[in-house]
Parts: sequence; C-alpha cells; structure tokens
Amino acid sequence: MRYETDRTRRQGHADTATDTLARGLGLFSIALGIAEVVAPRTLARALGMKGQEGLIAGYGVREIATGIGILASKDPTPWIWGRVAGDGLDLATLATALEGDNPKKSNVGIAMAAVAGVTALDVYCAQTLSRETPHPLPPLQDYSDRTGYPSGIEQSHGAARDFEVPRDFRIPDALRPYTQPELPQRPMPGL
Repeated sequence: MRYETDRTRRQGHADTATDTLARGLGLFSIALGIAEVVAPRTLARALGMKGQEGLIAGYGVREIATGIGILASKDPTPWIWGRVAGDGLDLATLATALEGDNPKKSNVGIAMAAVAGVTALDVYCAQTLSRETPHPLPPLQDYSDRTGYPSGIEQSHGAARDFEVPRDFRIPDALRPYTQPELPQRPMPGL
C-alpha cells in the first residue's frame, strides 16, 4: 500500500496519477528545451528549416521555462495549458516547413506526428487537472452602479471652487521662475 505525503501530492490534486503525468511532462519539457537550446542548427538542418535556428532556440527557452513552472508550482494546471499553447505554436511553425521544395518534408511529418501525440497528452492532462482544481475563479464583481463620486455628482459641482492649495504643496519660492520685479511707472516728461 502506498501512502501519500505532501511531497508526493501537490495541493488541490487528489489524482496522483495525473499529477505524476504533469511532472513527467515538466521533465520532458525541460529535456526537449535543452535539446532545442543546445542544438538548434542540427534540428533546423534535420527539418529543412535553415535560418530558423534562433526561433528553435527561443522555443527551447520557452520549453525549459514551462517545465520549471510545472515542477515548481503547487498547481501545474496553468503551466500545462501553457504547454498546450506552445504545442499549437510548434505545429504551426512545423507546418510552414511543409511549404515549398523542402527536401526534409518527411522529417517534418514525423516531427508533426510526435508533437500531435504529445499535444493530445498535454490536453488530457490539462483537462483532468482543470476538473480537479478545487478553487474556481471567484465571480466577477459588478461595479456598474459606481460613479466615482462618493457624495454624488450633484454634490461635486463647485466643490473645488473654495479649495486652497496647502502651503507645503506649493512651489517653494527658491524654485519659482525668476521674474523681473515691476518698476514703478513714471510719467513721461513733455506729455
């Protein structure tokens, strides 16, 4: 009989099999990301995607970040959904390699099939975790009856008329712009 501790089960997820699957996907994500970051040229060459090395390395960084998020969080659900979104991005990018005269189209097809398989696993895991999440989002608050005027709009009319700026809010005399003092006007002789 297997017993559960806080280390084997994350908060809010009763199904340890799904949590184990999520951890496995997190480890897979990190491993795939490392491969994409370390060898983007090799992957680009194998898929006939020369010139896309930077994009592949960027996708690797995304995979590593997602994997770390899955493993480090108490609730991996949003991170698994992030994997699903990333899988969609990967499939869309691979689909561009099917266009034109790419001599590696068969490799791209194999890669797309592998990504589609992992996507199905990601979707299953994300949906299962979403059903298990005990804390749904709180209902949205309705603020449509608020005006921003605590005493009402009628009371606010003219409220600033009698307002005097406090002395410490004013510009200190030393920082005021220099102005020439006005000289007393003398009458002009002969006028």
